[in-house]
Amino acid sequence: MLKGIPAILSPELLKTLCEMGHSDRLVIADGNFPAESMGKGAKVIRMDGHGTAELLAAILQVFPLDTYVAAPVSLMAVMPGDPVATPIWQEYEAIVSRYDDRGAGAIGQIERFAFYEEAKQAYVIIATGEAALYANIMLQKGVVTVNQS
Repeated sequence: MLKGIPAILSPELLKTLCEMGHSDRLVIADGNFPAESMGKGAKVIRMDGHGTAELLAAILQVFPLDTYVAAPVSLMAVMPGDPVATPIWQEYEAIVSRYDDRGAGAIGQIERFAFYEEAKQAYVIIATGEAALYANIMLQKGVVTVNQS
């Protein structure tokens, strides 16, 4: 075990986060996301039994968001006409705001099928047991600067 590292971050996930470079992307996928088929060219890490929000909070403690793009955090947009509420997005906004001064301004949306195409290019897809709909979230890695711990 390590001090200061959230216990939810497994050794495999920590190693993967360390391997990622500037502008690499990761997807934290909900339980309905086709992680294995989308992740054929990426690493897929199973985190069944965990939710997306708890993983997002843990990852952002060690993972810098890209400051060279307007929205380093992307949500899968709700399909037009789909009567789905997305209360988990407010949780995401609160979590991102704790770790990035841009707050909700760092979050954008990508149309569902475009999100799938972007996910195919991700470095890693983290498959969770999240039951909330449209809970998929993509993060783009930034750089660690000298004054960051």
